[in-house]
Amino acid sequence: MSKDALIYGAALALFLGTVAHVAGQAPSRADRSAPAAPGKAAPRRGGGGGGRGYPEYDQAAVERGQRVFVASCGFCHGANAKGGEGGPDLLRSVVVLDDDEGEKIGPVILNGRLDKGMPKFPMTQEQISDIATFLHQRIKDAALRGTYRILNIVTGDPKAGEAYFNGAGKCNSCHSPTGDLKGIGSKYDPVTLQGKFLMPRGGRGRFGPAEPESDRAAVRVTVTLPSGQSFSGKLDRIDDFNVALTTAGGEYHSFTRRGDVPKVEIHDPLQAHLDMLTKYTNADMHNLTAYLVTLK
Repeated sequence: MSKDALIYGAALALFLGTVAHVAGQAPSRADRSAPAAPGKAAPRRGGGGGGRGYPEYDQAAVERGQRVFVASCGFCHGANAKGGEGGPDLLRSVVVLDDDEGEKIGPVILNGRLDKGMPKFPMTQEQISDIATFLHQRIKDAALRGTYRILNIVTGDPKAGEAYFNGAGKCNSCHSPTGDLKGIGSKYDPVTLQGKFLMPRGGRGRFGPAEPESDRAAVRVTVTLPSGQSFSGKLDRIDDFNVALTTAGGEYHSFTRRGDVPKVEIHDPLQAHLDMLTKYTNADMHNLTAYLVTLK
């Protein structure tokens, strides 16, 4: 799987962290189940519950698992695990529902499902366990969605956000609060505004189609054959075995890949945003949101 393909989404990782974290802030009746009687082992609980109740999940593990999942799996399964570019909804997966601490999810991650287009991922047992915890938390959140509410996400420091915008984030190298971002705080509500920089493709797959209203955001690719002949156009699809594009003239071309042959060069106008997805901290996200909200 292309390394660039593993970067996306991490947009949703931080954005959905706001919602995923809420489960740890709002209590639910299921979380207050009585402990096992002395001398008896607690009942075995998978991620799906299935009448077994839901345990309290380690939120640090949930957040770690979320980051790994979105970076490695989100481009196919969606960063919220509910399905995406070709990948199924994992919150309804029997494997996930019956899993305990990665025992069933692990073999799938490590061995892949090549017949279904899923590659192998050489992850550590800790990473697998964290991903499992994240998925189980997502299932719990979905099942108990009536027991919590999304809290105010404008909790950051606007001044710190402005400093990040003009400093470490390097946002001002492409954007201006008096130019393209003028009035953006009035145009969008905070949740949508945060999603604009954490989901630069509007929740679409890493190499999925660009936003329909902005052709400038389309990912482009140049494929050069061993003969020297090259083809350039909008990237339609890429994986370890194939790459497909549509030229400016509307011609569709698909090429079989064998390692580095043919040569593939990807040109993404949103690459700077995508690169930041693995660098944002929770504070960066909230501070930047708080600053952008002030741009009325």
